[in-house]
Amino acid sequence: MIFEELKQDTVYQGRAFGVQVVRLRLPDGRVRDYDLVRHVPSVTIVPLDEKGRLLFVRQFRLGAGEELLELPAGVMEAGEEPLACAAREVREETGFSAGALELLGDFYLAPGYSDEHMYVYLATELTADPLEQDDDEFLELKTIPAADVLKMAQEGRIHDSKTLASLLLALPRLNQLHP
Repeated sequence: MIFEELKQDTVYQGRAFGVQVVRLRLPDGRVRDYDLVRHVPSVTIVPLDEKGRLLFVRQFRLGAGEELLELPAGVMEAGEEPLACAAREVREETGFSAGALELLGDFYLAPGYSDEHMYVYLATELTADPLEQDDDEFLELKTIPAADVLKMAQEGRIHDSKTLASLLLALPRLNQLHP
């Protein structure tokens, strides 16, 4: 199938994302406009301590209208590589640096309307090494045994999609490191 992009118009540009109207010619020849969120790439980190516990943050999310339990995550700065972003974000959000960061995989967060591409890293060999949090972040650190986290996910007690997808990618390594 061939989709031909005919035109793009930016209707909003913010710090982390912009919104465009993209005109496409569909495979059957019809022309349609689609809304597309252009988002900078991002990372999610699965921080695992030596006791087999995962470090989470609880924070208010405007889209959900409530606090959510999430794995640490953030957007890449201009020119920043995913690995460097993961190293920075785990320090900013948890106060720990990772002696080892392992890429577990990557995915598109919501490809039906956004081009945000997210990389997932397992962070181990954690040591206290805080960085200052962003001035608009109010995070509460939570440490939860990995087995409990997986049960919470299966019971529908975790509502953040990037956290759920990242846990799925991390599952083989979590089982290997802490059976």
